Amino acid sequence: LDGIDLVCLAGFMRIVKEPLLGAFSDQILNIHPSLLPKYPGKEAWVQAVEDGASESGCTVHYVDAGVDTGEVILQARVPVLPDDTPESLHARIQVEEHRIYPEAVRRVLA
Repeated sequence: LDGIDLVCLAGFMRIVKEPLLGAFSDQILNIHPSLLPKYPGKEAWVQAVEDGASESGCTVHYVDAGVDTGEVILQARVPVLPDDTPESLHARIQVEEHRIYPEAVRRVLA
């Protein structure tokens, strides 16, 4: 485990628990497809469309023992368009995820 600076999760649909959480305290990052704390958990883009939200987005955050409750590192906003489906919104959110995750990693490692 020596020499590992960060553990980066993407599309990891499981809750991280001990002993992994303890072994990498404040070193695990996750990308989530909403503007946390809104819409934690699975299929956040579906929740946003069903809720009639005017915007959604994505969040890079530290992983803690909760579900998408860790400290926020970086967020990007994505408008929810009137004709959006969950799939079309998700596709636009993923573009922003790919843009901000590398930037968040750079910030954390700086």
